[in-house]
Amino acid sequence: MSGKLALASSLFFLIGILGYLFSDSLRVLFTYWTESEDYSHGLFVPFISLFLAWQARHRIAAVGIRSSWYGPAIIAIGLAFYWVGELAALYAFQHLALWVIIVGVVVSLIGLRAAREVTFPLLYLLTSIPLPVFLYAGLSSRLQLWSSALGVGCLQFVGVIAFREGNVIDLGPVQLQVVEACSGIRYMLPLLSLALLCAYLFKDRLWKRVILVVSSVPISILVNGFRIGMIGVMVEWHGQSAAEGFYHLFEGWVLFMASLGLLILEMWILTIVDPVGTGRSLSDRFSWIDRSPVRMGSPLPSSHSRMGQRSLSTTPAYLCSVALLVPAAVASVFIGERVEVAPERRMFIDFPMHLDEWTGTPQLLEKQYIDALHFDDYVLAEYISNDGYPISLYSAYYRSQRKGQSAHSPQSCLPGGGWEIESLKTMDVPLYHGFPQPMHMNRALIKKDNQRQVVLYWFKQRDRILASEYLVKFYLLWDSLSRSRTDGALVRIASLVGPGESEENVNRRLEKFVSTVVPELNRYVPD
Repeated sequence: MSGKLALASSLFFLIGILGYLFSDSLRVLFTYWTESEDYSHGLFVPFISLFLAWQARHRIAAVGIRSSWYGPAIIAIGLAFYWVGELAALYAFQHLALWVIIVGVVVSLIGLRAAREVTFPLLYLLTSIPLPVFLYAGLSSRLQLWSSALGVGCLQFVGVIAFREGNVIDLGPVQLQVVEACSGIRYMLPLLSLALLCAYLFKDRLWKRVILVVSSVPISILVNGFRIGMIGVMVEWHGQSAAEGFYHLFEGWVLFMASLGLLILEMWILTIVDPVGTGRSLSDRFSWIDRSPVRMGSPLPSSHSRMGQRSLSTTPAYLCSVALLVPAAVASVFIGERVEVAPERRMFIDFPMHLDEWTGTPQLLEKQYIDALHFDDYVLAEYISNDGYPISLYSAYYRSQRKGQSAHSPQSCLPGGGWEIESLKTMDVPLYHGFPQPMHMNRALIKKDNQRQVVLYWFKQRDRILASEYLVKFYLLWDSLSRSRTDGALVRIASLVGPGESEENVNRRLEKFVSTVVPELNRYVPD
């Protein structure tokens, strides 16, 4: 009895330490689960994983509970992730650290062999963790384009005249904007989570379970495209109000349930194809009850025999795992929340509209883009030179890029405006006005209808000019730890290719403008 009491006390103590260490991370996770429809399924994932782990208790007992010193080693790795996430205030690292530590605790308690029996419940916890922002933005933009194309296809199939330009569906008097919330990612992530669970509970051949999981992605895309087409038909018949409010929400829920129904139908079809055994129905092959055979050829143990002989206990490896977390909790009290250094800068509202031979006109972004980009300051202007050629300048400044706010690459945003990327490469742009070295940046040639445009863009991150999004993430972590700074900006400069004009001429025009604007930008995006 004293052993069980010691174990229970240590588990409560462990939960308290983890709750303290990851209080911010858990708060962010809970906010995602309760306020974002993309991750609303995450609220149920921990309970499902616990239930599945409980279902595996007999197999764990049969294998044998042997505490392992691999557990403290795994927890040490998790703590390394924790300190990176804590010091840099990057929640993605903290979420991952919590999961790694949970795995380490399980291994220290029951050992590696027994932990294999709960591999899926542990891995399933990862489906509740939000995607990193830059992955989410890229995936969402692609889904928006595919959903828009499918929606227009559905409308044209039923005889509604519709055209698409990027993420905008033109119905004539009404235009529908397929925004990020309608990209289909809020179908894909929950449906993929459910498909993984169904595949685990679907006791059949491995290739059938793989097909079930993989098919959830095209199912979610097709259903969302059909939903957008249906909204377009409703707007055509009943006006703009049909795309808003209750009808919009109701259509979403109905079609998500339809997606789940398609998964169940797919499982039923897979039971017919290449059947395993004879006389087995879908209800026999799909069950919440764990019917897996016990390893090592042992009979199914009772809860009072085998499990009692090899029950959980406070072993040295487990106590060492708990002890590793105590210094981290104490250190976090003294370190506290890191305060970012906010460099002095001028606001973009004062950005000059006269740059050498160019005269600019300030422009405003639409509210939907401002809400989506989450920047702290921006400038958008069109400059016209003495020879009449226009150049567009856009720069978005972020005071902090720690908590998910970061520059969105034009590579994912341009297709949404109807522009097709013909070529994309990195290049060194020579600068004038005494610059000793060329600037390394991205060059894109984009096309829409008969228009062509050359776009140059780069990321100004503290005192670095970067072209790679992945280097942006690396130096974001490095500078957050070493300099307590994560400020930075995206800079994009573009110019149309005039009728009969060569790309080389546009390149020279842009290079000259870049040489003029970079010294001005340094006052608004400081080193």
